[in-house]
Amino acid sequence: MTTNFLQPPRLRVGQDIEEERRATWLELFYDLVFVVAISQMAHNLKEDISLSGCFNFVVLFIPIWFSWIGTTLYANRFDSDDIGHRLLIGLQMLTAAAMAINIHHGLGESSPGFALSYALGRAVLVIEYVRAGIHIPSARPLTSRYAIGFAIAAFCWLVSAFVPIPWRFALWTLGIIIDFVTPLTGSKFQIGLLPHASHLPERFGLFTIIVLGEAITAVVNGVSQQKWETLTVIAAVFGLLIAFSWWWVYFDNLGGAPIEIARTHGRIGVVNIWLYTHLPLMIGIAAAGVGVETILLSQPTEVLSDSQRWLICGSVGLCSLAISILHRYGVIRYCQIRSQYRLWGAVVLLAIAILGKGLLPVVVITLVAVVSVFQVIQDLYQSRPTTRLVDPEI
Repeated sequence: MTTNFLQPPRLRVGQDIEEERRATWLELFYDLVFVVAISQMAHNLKEDISLSGCFNFVVLFIPIWFSWIGTTLYANRFDSDDIGHRLLIGLQMLTAAAMAINIHHGLGESSPGFALSYALGRAVLVIEYVRAGIHIPSARPLTSRYAIGFAIAAFCWLVSAFVPIPWRFALWTLGIIIDFVTPLTGSKFQIGLLPHASHLPERFGLFTIIVLGEAITAVVNGVSQQKWETLTVIAAVFGLLIAFSWWWVYFDNLGGAPIEIARTHGRIGVVNIWLYTHLPLMIGIAAAGVGVETILLSQPTEVLSDSQRWLICGSVGLCSLAISILHRYGVIRYCQIRSQYRLWGAVVLLAIAILGKGLLPVVVITLVAVVSVFQVIQDLYQSRPTTRLVDPEI
């Protein structure tokens, strides 16, 4: 396919113009940077799985997520495969790579570099929205709101690089709040410019695969650094089973329902729930991968430490809770029964974390795997074909 040298952004959403779309090669290439970024964050968490280490992991994960979702939502609405768009995406890849480089000590000596990287990435996003607003007058109210909000947030991050701690982190907090609130304040402008119903679920699915990939990597790393003992192999199998179970649960229920609900009933809040609930889901999946790896690296015949037990149970429980919310509001397959099972799964995992003191690593990961597999079995049972008995005389 020949690339246009310079083509203005074009509107890709709307009932009259929306067509079936797939992720582009450029989007897939862009995602590779986030494979590295998530790997770096996982490495940091593995080095420190204390409460402060988990807090640092979440704090650094949030801007990484906002970087990815900002570019993804722009491309979802206004993608045009021209030289200008490719170069802007290339710049955003550079800023995301710079964030990944600065993740180590990202809340310490590398925090100015991390802040500058995020600020520059948001600045490029602002340029994209300004460009879209110039060429698509009907989208200008939305693009202007986004450009102004993201520009203010970028300014907060830029200034933070030049002020000392703790004021630096106060500006980070303000910037993230503005990034979070900006799409909410533009809700009335989104009704006619809802995300693409087939493209966005695929993009979310691809990011989910990236994060699940960290769990697979964790199993490989954990086993490769241990002797091939029976308990280690069993724990590795259950680690893979946990990842496979939540892949099954998520992708078996994925779809574009929230966009259709918003389009037909004007419930834009469902789309926002979709966007923002994926953040704790991605955090949970990524942390679960680290939890599996730390279990595989522990001594199989010694009691699992409290921090390791809480990490694996808490992270998988967070995934279960997030998916329960997605079911509850029809973001993925609307189903009250599945929502309740996911919620009870989170409660059981919390109970294991609280009551599981003194258990061996293989026992803890087995219990977590059983809870995960049970979610799949429940879905299969509910989806089973049923035969209705009909009275031949009726």
